[in-house]
Amino acid sequence: MPFITTSKSGPLNWLEGFALTTILQGFPIFAAASLMVKLVGHDGGGSHALTIAMASMFYSCLAIWAGSTFPSFANAHEPLFFDASLSFSEKIARWRAKPATSMQLVASVLLLSLLAASVG
Repeated sequence: MPFITTSKSGPLNWLEGFALTTILQGFPIFAAASLMVKLVGHDGGGSHALTIAMASMFYSCLAIWAGSTFPSFANAHEPLFFDASLSFSEKIARWRAKPATSMQLVASVLLLSLLAASVG
């Protein structure tokens, strides 16, 4: 018996893509930047968590817009996150299966580990 897959609604699919872009692509960048600022010793007195969250969301909005508008920004935008036919976990699994993603994750882990060891 063949299974019929239904697509998600537009707003739910966009929210999933936005959340995945924010968490998996934007958050590591700005967490590393926050650790670098802390390592240098410049503490502006603001909340680092709020700064990271706001910057990650801004990055996601910009990456989604630029990636869908300009093909040259393909590295900043992951179209797979916005495929309505995939479930949330399938989007993550397919993204992780890409060779470039593996390299990105290893680089992020190494950078964050080095910075955390330096700051801590």
